[in-house]
Amino acid sequence: MSVQEYLDKHLLSRRIEDAVNAAVRAKTSDPVLFISNHMRKAVPSVITKVKARQILDSRGIPTVEVDLYTNKGLFRASSPSGASSGMYEAIELRDGEKGTYLGNSVNRAVKNINEKISVALVGMDPTLQSQIDQVMIDLDKTENKSELGANAILAVSIAACKAGAAEKEVSLHKHIADLSGQTSPLLPVPVFTLISGGKHAGNNLAIQEIMILPVGSNTFEEALQMGSETYHHLKAVITETYGAQGCNVGEDGGFTPNISSLRDGLDLVQKAIGRTGYNEKIKIAIGVAATEFCIGTKYDLDFKTPNKSGQNFKSGQDMIDMYKELCADYPIVSIEDPFDKEDWEHVKYFSSLGICQVVGGDLIMSNPKRIERAIQENSCNSLLLKVNQIGTVTEAVEVVKMAKDAQWGVVISQRSGETVDSFISDLSVGLAASQIKAGAPCRGERLAKYNQLLRIEEELGDQAVYTGEKWRN
Repeated sequence: MSVQEYLDKHLLSRRIEDAVNAAVRAKTSDPVLFISNHMRKAVPSVITKVKARQILDSRGIPTVEVDLYTNKGLFRASSPSGASSGMYEAIELRDGEKGTYLGNSVNRAVKNINEKISVALVGMDPTLQSQIDQVMIDLDKTENKSELGANAILAVSIAACKAGAAEKEVSLHKHIADLSGQTSPLLPVPVFTLISGGKHAGNNLAIQEIMILPVGSNTFEEALQMGSETYHHLKAVITETYGAQGCNVGEDGGFTPNISSLRDGLDLVQKAIGRTGYNEKIKIAIGVAATEFCIGTKYDLDFKTPNKSGQNFKSGQDMIDMYKELCADYPIVSIEDPFDKEDWEHVKYFSSLGICQVVGGDLIMSNPKRIERAIQENSCNSLLLKVNQIGTVTEAVEVVKMAKDAQWGVVISQRSGETVDSFISDLSVGLAASQIKAGAPCRGERLAKYNQLLRIEEELGDQAVYTGEKWRN
């Protein structure tokens, strides 16, 4: 075949001519680079390869990382993992061999990507997110993604989403906004963990976390500053009260002073806020994770205290009375999982009081059927979205739409086992979520999320809107 025949067969003469004309019109100073980029853009992007590996998350526990290739580049993503999992969420696939990573290795999930998912996705357009996710769901054939593993499917889904944004030459959050039909980007209020307890820490505090929301700031950048300053003032307060050993941190960066009383923790946080001078600009939230200390229909707030456990059970009504008193005594505006995941009666009644935002985490587990029930029964008024609980970007978009249609708040959440992947930051802006819960303003895997939001706010410039005091609306 001659050169001319080759050019004619692949229509290269016309394409090269178009690229040269574009370079002339642009008056480019580097025509070779311009023509190269122009030709590259003219070729539709397709997935050419999907390669997975096992890496370690922030807890030193294996998780899945994926490199998804298109003819435009390489796009990397990883799956987060929680300290606990429930029967209503998508199932992550682990090997279960006790002699390797204590049974937590994910080689089976990695193999499923490299040998099954990759074959199914090669040749697909990365901008078609819903089609990519549906192919993986159909390949898995289970309701909870237990065949291929939610950790495998999610990592690929996120990587494909990043590739789709690159193909469209838009920011990741803009691509997600397009997928969800959002037209106005929104910077969420960060929900910073300050004190950790429950399964996230080795102290005697039963509840999982005490957090703050800088709702009174004007920008996300200012909110991050307020959170950081409060965090460091709290470190000083704890050191003065409990010594330096009280400043060890939990899995998501919150301090772990050896307290058992929730009020003791709230007093520490209140004192730290007072030292910042921000006062009314900062509100408090608590993540209870009550399922972890519910025994039957009773709650044991001393379950982590050896000499007290089992001696002072609280009924559901006792817990309601306690929450009412706490909200009256402290500027608490949000309570996450105040009751057991099956205690629909008490969470519904507490939510009806309208005292604060009631966030459904363990209650609904990002599960569409559980969310639908909670909406019908008015059991809570905010969704805690953990993407690994549902398993794909498309399904995450859909459940957020359900929540918003019900006039709920939306909190995009981290997991205790995180990586430096900052996808949830772009997800929160793209879905116009009012809050993002990414841990303390400490530890690299947590700050990766907050720092990405700084970059997004900078990129948006005058179009950047921080949720601030409108976080409930």
